[in-house]
Amino acid sequence: MDKRTSFSWSEQCEPHKLRTNLLIKEYPEIRNLIGRNPYTMFVILLCVGIQLALSYWLQDKSWWWVLGAAYIIGAFCCHTLFVCIHECAHNLVFKKHYLNKIAAIIANLPMVLPSAISFQKYHIKHHSFQGVEELDGDMPYHWEARLINNSTIGKAVWLLFYPLFQMLRPARLKEISLWDTWTVVNIIVEVAFMGGLFYLLGIKALVFLLASFFFSVGLHPLGARWVQEHYLTHGEQETKSYYGPLNVVNLNVGYHNEHHDFPSVPWNKLPQLKAIGSKHYTSLHHHTSYTSLLFKFLFDKKMSVYSRMARANRGKTKLNDIDVL
Repeated sequence: MDKRTSFSWSEQCEPHKLRTNLLIKEYPEIRNLIGRNPYTMFVILLCVGIQLALSYWLQDKSWWWVLGAAYIIGAFCCHTLFVCIHECAHNLVFKKHYLNKIAAIIANLPMVLPSAISFQKYHIKHHSFQGVEELDGDMPYHWEARLINNSTIGKAVWLLFYPLFQMLRPARLKEISLWDTWTVVNIIVEVAFMGGLFYLLGIKALVFLLASFFFSVGLHPLGARWVQEHYLTHGEQETKSYYGPLNVVNLNVGYHNEHHDFPSVPWNKLPQLKAIGSKHYTSLHHHTSYTSLLFKFLFDKKMSVYSRMARANRGKTKLNDIDVL
């Protein structure tokens, strides 16, 4: 099967549960890492504060300053906020679920598009049904992959507008109701916040935040994270971790094998998890540079949006051991 024109196919279940059970039996102390990190809320408030301060400062600066600040500073703040929303989706900040939703909505404030609650809904399915197209919101559409057509320009455009493609994917997840009270609250709060910000600070503040968001998950070294996590850069290994310096500012988001194996371990303890299970993790392929990976994805003709592993739906799968928290 040509990986440039179709997804690869696996007859096996998602690859993490087996390693989860093996690690728990071999290193039962891993259970001590499971829990929550309420201090993540301070990270949320810090990043939101930085984005608002920059929005205020940039309101009368040139457009070059607006876009430059978005690429160099704002993208990192937004990406970290996206990671915080991800932590809230796993209820890893507070014990009460509603507090995690509120924290996610606050983290969503400078990201312009109201996506925090919707992300929480479909992300958990991604863990249970990795690679199952009708249930995994992280899997690209076939038309999406065909549209890009494996050209460097096409892949660059795909990354630049990745947030839009990502927003369309949950529409195919028929088992998930996209509308509920929290979704409406998320939308109302975000629209009111953006409206107030535009009224007080003007168009440049709004463009700065929007550009920060698009750069944070798009055509930027940080955008290579989406390629790192589940694209087939090393044979048939579905999930890769990133062990590089950007983990420092982005809350260890690169420890992706570790996170999928133990989704109830908060971000600050993922390096400890890797250290405990090092013989299992160091033998896996991983990345150390998002910039190198970005250029590899853009210019390597062997890589395309089709470079993903797909599988059939084999029924409900429990979330890797410790999903019960």
